[in-house]
Formats: sequence, structure tokens, C-alpha cells
Amino acid sequence: MNSKITFCTGVGTVTGANFLLETPAGTHILVDCGLVQGERVANEENHEPFSYDLSRISALFITHAHLDHVGRIPKLVKDGYTGPIYSTPETMALAELVLNDAVGILGMEARQTGAEPLYNLDDVQAVFPLWKTVNYHESFQVTPDVSVFLKDAGHILGSSMIEVTVRGTTQGKGQGIKGITSIEKILFTGDLGNSPAPLLRDSEAVGDVDYMVMESVYGDRNHESKEGRTAQFQKVIMDTLSRGGTLVIPAFSLDRTQVLLYELNNLVEQKKIPSVPIFVDSPLAIKATEIYSQSEDLFNDHAKEQIRNGDDVFHFPHLQYTVSQNESRDIERTKGAKIILAGSGMSMGGRVVGHEGFYLPDANSTILLVGYQSAGSLGRQLAEGAKKIHIHGESINVKAHIETLYGYSAHKDSDHLVEFVSTGTEKLKKIFVAMGEPKASMFLAQRLNNELGIKAIVPERGEVYELN
Repeated sequence: MNSKITFCTGVGTVTGANFLLETPAGTHILVDCGLVQGERVANEENHEPFSYDLSRISALFITHAHLDHVGRIPKLVKDGYTGPIYSTPETMALAELVLNDAVGILGMEARQTGAEPLYNLDDVQAVFPLWKTVNYHESFQVTPDVSVFLKDAGHILGSSMIEVTVRGTTQGKGQGIKGITSIEKILFTGDLGNSPAPLLRDSEAVGDVDYMVMESVYGDRNHESKEGRTAQFQKVIMDTLSRGGTLVIPAFSLDRTQVLLYELNNLVEQKKIPSVPIFVDSPLAIKATEIYSQSEDLFNDHAKEQIRNGDDVFHFPHLQYTVSQNESRDIERTKGAKIILAGSGMSMGGRVVGHEGFYLPDANSTILLVGYQSAGSLGRQLAEGAKKIHIHGESINVKAHIETLYGYSAHKDSDHLVEFVSTGTEKLKKIFVAMGEPKASMFLAQRLNNELGIKAIVPERGEVYELN
């Protein structure tokens, strides 16, 4: 008998990561428990019962704190899960922010659809007594047959790859060779960072694993060059400011906002852009930035040296953090050129939607998209050239400049995903390509098969795959 992996959700789409590993000894391990986002049927999918017996789950491991990896944990606990939840300390801290913030978003969705909210604040609070933290590179025993080792994924602060080692016994054919110990290693990558990143360390190597479950968000395309992304960012800023317009950046609260602040700090200090008002208009991003500022030991060497030399990269002239709704509304009353960073990153809610409604009709202004835009999201509509969009029931003509800059993506692109897999050893037998739109996953699987000669498949949702 061999271990099995079930892809409960997180295939055929970039969101909703939730994978089940079953070992020959009967241990059941979950990796991630995320919300499905952006799709028309997402709300219905998120309310569906879990497809496994919660009483049999030995542990839940979380790769990182993005909502599409943690967003259904409160429902899991509400439905009866009482086992441990494991992650790095930083992921736990960020997840608490994200899940509390999600309650408001889910409540708004519930009011719009007439459905019950997926969970409430009490359900979120019930999660954290179960949560335990593990540092990178600390191997620990979960059950007698399973041990786990966390590697740095380089995606966002605290993001990890979950390396699971399963030990079992095999039945030999000859006399006297029964009970041979078998060992197999399975790596769940979570989301992989776009290394080298401005702030965080590089993703670690694959190592000597037998099987891999990997992401494929950008499996079929490459980003702009990392060397040129700051120059492109500077150009978009200068073009907008020269028109006297406002630059609105829908930015994910976790990592994207902090990376852009780091870049803006450098551009201002080096006098490559004028010092204009810069607003971080997201309570979640502001709280996440505080956690980042307390975790400098996880930054890359260049960023750490800059901070040691006295540069407070998250505070600089004319940068304002706006917490209250009144402060947010005052931004639009600020005359002249300015820059606004606000969530959500795919314009699916949050304060950025209000700013987009105000500035999209302004031909002098710019909306800069700096991350993946899922199918069905407002950000995706803008990226695909929509001339008219709807915000809060109002039809709005798109006259502002729409720019995209994916060099700041926190995900590896196609070439770097292939390069990452090549850091594995000859032991690597099979790769399951998940967490991507079908076209991206299929393209990446084909590349891995053709270029590296490693069997790579795109699994189907709900299917059980035996590791052999």
C-alpha cells in the first residue's frame, strides 16, 4: 500500500488550496485550507461541506497566510476539526490579521447573496488555540510514521514549503526480509517567491524529495526582467505625476504593499521621483507592515544591511498610513499629484475599489496592476482592456491609464518554475502541477516533461492519486 494525495480544491484555479495526504499507516494530513476566490460560483463552493472526515485528520499545515490558503480554516474548526494547525510564527501572526479582516468581506458577500456568512469573529478566535508554530529547518515528528520539515518558499513573510517524510514497512518476497523500512518524501511548495525579491530571501532548493505538489500561477508566461522592474515602476510614477494625476495601485496587503514601500522609499531617497503624498490606505496592510518591520531577520542580506545602516524603509517623508474611514475619504480631497496603495490586490473589495471608482474616469490618472488578477475579478477586467466597468452598481467609463507591471509579482514565472524543479535530485519521480488556471498548469506540466524528463501531471479536483 502506498501514500495517496487527494486534491480537494486548488486545481483548475489559482485559489482554494486544500490537499489531503493519506499514509499507509492511516495518518491523514491536510496542507492548506483556503478560500476559492474570484469565480462566479466561489461563494457556493466555499460553503460546501469538506470532502473528508474531519475526525481522521491528524494535523493541518499552512504554507502561508494568503486568504486562498487560510480562508476556510475557521469553517474547518466550526465544522468540527480539533487537531493541531502548524505554520511558521510569522504565518500565524499574519493569518490572524487576514482572517479577522475576512469576516467583514464575507459578511458583505453574505448580505449581497442572502446567504449565511461563512464564519464570524467567534469562529476565527476558536482557531488560534489549535495553532502551533514551527521555525524553518526544524524537523519534528507529527505521528509515528510522519515527520515534517519547513523550508523558506520566499513568497511572503513566513511562507514555507512543507516537506513531509513518510516512513512505513514493506513486505519482502524472500524469507527473512520482511518489515523493510520504506521512506518517501513529498514536497508541497505552496506559492513560490519571485526570487530574487527586493525584501525577502530566495526560495530554497527542492532537495531530495520523491514527489512534489507545486503551484503554476504563471506556468505559461514570464515576467518582465527583475533588473528593469524598478525603472518601469519609476516611469509609470513619473508619467502620472507629470500629468498632475493620481497613481492608484491595488496592492495585496501582505508583501506587495511592503515591497512597493521599500521601492518607493529608495526612489524618494535617491531623488528619482519627487516627494509627493503617498498613502497606504489599508488597515490590514498597515498591521502587516508592523509585523514585517519586526521580522527583519527574514529579509535578504541587502535589505538587512540597508536597515542596519539606519534606513527605516517603511517610514519616509510624505508617507501617510490612513487607518480610519474618514482619513481614507480625505485622500480624494488632497489636491495635486499623489500615490495611493490600497487593497485588495485584485480589486475584489476593500478601499481600493472606492478609489478606482473616483479616479478611473480621470484621463490624467493611472491604475497600476502589480499582481495576478484572477478570472472574474475587477482587476482582470481592467487588465483585459475593459472600457466600462461596474462598481457598487454604478457604470463607470474607464478613461484613466491602465498599466501592468508583473515584475513585482510574488510568484515565480514559467522559466523560474522550471529552474526551481531542476534543483531537485534524480529521486524526483512525479510532479503534480496545481494552483493555476488550466492553461497555465498544462503548459508548465508539458515543459517539465519535455525539458527535464520528469513526469508531471495536472491532477483533477477530488481525484485520489496513489504515489507509486
